[in-house]
Amino acid sequence: MAGKGFEPDVKVRAKEFRIGCVGAGMIMAECHLAAYKEAGFPVVAIASRTPANAQKVATRWGIPTVHDTPEQLIEDETVEIIDLAFPPDQQPALIRHALKQKHIKAILAQKPLALSVEEAVKLRDEAAKAGKILSVNQNMRYDQSMRVLKQIIDSGALGDIVFAQIDMHAIPHWQTFLEDYDRLTLANMSVHHLDVLRFLFGDPDEITTLTRKDPRTTFDHLDGITVSTLRFPTGVLAVSLEDVWSGPRQEGYKDDQHINWRVDGTRGVAKGTIGWPTGAASTLTYASAETTGGEWVSPSWETMWFPHAFIGVMEQLQHAVKTGTPPALSVADNVKTMALVEAGYRSMASGRTVRLSEIAINATETPDN
Repeated sequence: MAGKGFEPDVKVRAKEFRIGCVGAGMIMAECHLAAYKEAGFPVVAIASRTPANAQKVATRWGIPTVHDTPEQLIEDETVEIIDLAFPPDQQPALIRHALKQKHIKAILAQKPLALSVEEAVKLRDEAAKAGKILSVNQNMRYDQSMRVLKQIIDSGALGDIVFAQIDMHAIPHWQTFLEDYDRLTLANMSVHHLDVLRFLFGDPDEITTLTRKDPRTTFDHLDGITVSTLRFPTGVLAVSLEDVWSGPRQEGYKDDQHINWRVDGTRGVAKGTIGWPTGAASTLTYASAETTGGEWVSPSWETMWFPHAFIGVMEQLQHAVKTGTPPALSVADNVKTMALVEAGYRSMASGRTVRLSEIAINATETPDN
């Protein structure tokens, strides 16, 4: 049971727009397409860098059309929404190709949107100029525990928020394309946590990030284990810790990989776990002097971050297309997450706290697309 009044998962308000999927790797095959099948979103075509992989995924999920190249899929006039799951160095060119197509109504891009905040700003402005909806797949906002936590915070049950933390000790699967970049954890793992902290508490004023290399990661990288401290205008202090080492991984060693989180307020506390990487549902428990009489209450649900959060991601885009309103995950909002990541890297490089006002993202004023 979700608990009285809480909505851990979205209600599907729109599902009529035809989706073309670009990419056939794990995240597409195991998360996007599993979620879309469950929600009833129509997927009409797929393409990948390797057509044989696209065909394999198409057969598995009953997708009727396989294109030889991503560009051919984007030009397919039966497709209305482009769903990209491509490396960030190649994604901007595909977004720009989609912006030129009259039949494309919206684009869902992966995070990070691009390799730099400057490129992300350009994509934001180009999408606005083209009159197309560009949305970014910040799927942790649709994790069930994060959604319910946001509802609890917004209800006032915790009072004023004092302190928050996300505490990750888990080993990501780094995609092979990341070996070609100098940026690793902050851009590709911490981005989930930094974005969800913005979702919960608004935009921070400043960030301080420290890092060390991860002994397990054999390719060269700048940031392995990362610890970021954020200060918000409301006074909230938050820590995001990504320990991607997390201890040995070898036969016979029983590791304890986990992601925990906690939010302390003047009238209550909420804490919980994120289900990845254990393949379980995320959890939440909270106690409030306002609403629970100080007793700990534990809402629960059957769904999980992977794959069910991806229903919410595509649903918010379908709804935006149907209603002509900005998507919940707008590119304009995501540029602010990109700026936060950029500020974190600037903090690492300079050994100081970096204010978000130092990161230029307002070169031109744009609608909130």
